[in-house]
Amino acid sequence: MSLGYAEKLSYIEDVGKVGMSEIFDPPRVLQEKIERLAMMIQKSKHLVVFTGAGISTSCGIPDFRGPKGIWTLQREGKAVPEASLPFHRAMPSMTHMTLVELEKAGILKFVISQNIDGLHLRSGIPREKLSELHGNSFMEICPSCGVEYLRDFEVETIGMKETSRRCSNVVCGAKLKDTVLDWEDALPPKEMNPAEKHCKLADVVLCLGTSLQITPACNLPLKSLRGGGKIVIVNLQKTPKDKKATLVIHGLVDKVIAGVMELLNLQIPPFVRIDFLQIIFTQALSLDKRYVNWTLKVASVHGKKAPLPFIKSVEVSFSERQNMKAAFLHKQPLQLKRRSVRDNKTI
Repeated sequence: MSLGYAEKLSYIEDVGKVGMSEIFDPPRVLQEKIERLAMMIQKSKHLVVFTGAGISTSCGIPDFRGPKGIWTLQREGKAVPEASLPFHRAMPSMTHMTLVELEKAGILKFVISQNIDGLHLRSGIPREKLSELHGNSFMEICPSCGVEYLRDFEVETIGMKETSRRCSNVVCGAKLKDTVLDWEDALPPKEMNPAEKHCKLADVVLCLGTSLQITPACNLPLKSLRGGGKIVIVNLQKTPKDKKATLVIHGLVDKVIAGVMELLNLQIPPFVRIDFLQIIFTQALSLDKRYVNWTLKVASVHGKKAPLPFIKSVEVSFSERQNMKAAFLHKQPLQLKRRSVRDNKTI
């Protein structure tokens, strides 16, 4: 599956430096830097984490400016790379789950993300402790009352356009909009303001898997410096902010984070995926009133017509006394229609 998000973006000539070579610190140097980072986190009073596409590559989602990144390949005249799995099937990485544990432990105060893959919220980071600067492919928002709707399917548009659904608040009912920014869209104050606030309060801003090239987002970590805060960058490529950082680590983010958690004596929790659906059963008498026509539907909790991308098939079975063959539903909408004799007690 190609990355629909990249294909939906409007064209822009300058996407920054792409395709830079990756750098790997020697094992001994890497370990020393991991130990130093663990000490900084342990001593921190207000840790803020700033994330980019590099924390999701281990989830099967390509980055943008790496050697095989989206913008890199496009600059070379090649097609958008294929993701190893669709966005909706991507699972949070070791790094995502580490941030969840650090937040629960009271160490991590806030997360700022440039990613639109929805993995931070799916992993368990509280919404009030997360700024998604560029939006979320799985979220819609009501422009009238401000209610957010987190979906288990990708919203079909980007650029804060109207979608096909409406606010479920009966008093409101306004048309919903997607939350993913296009190139020309300004960062929403709802996300930007708390991000700025926490960066100013931070004594450590840990930048993970980001090239720190896209403004104004890339300048947020610098706001910690005025208050005496420190910047740490973990990335495989050089960034324009390296000279401002107290510590720069060139290594795989998951490996660095795993080393830090071991030194902090903290466990990285496993990710447990939970998806919700509804089962709708309806029945009605036939016109001659001799039969009962009934329909069984498996539908999304987000609406009867909303897609169920995480379900491939459904098996419907019956008890032996009902004398009905099992059915396999492979195509959406997932529904089964049957007819029973009216006096049959199987319904």
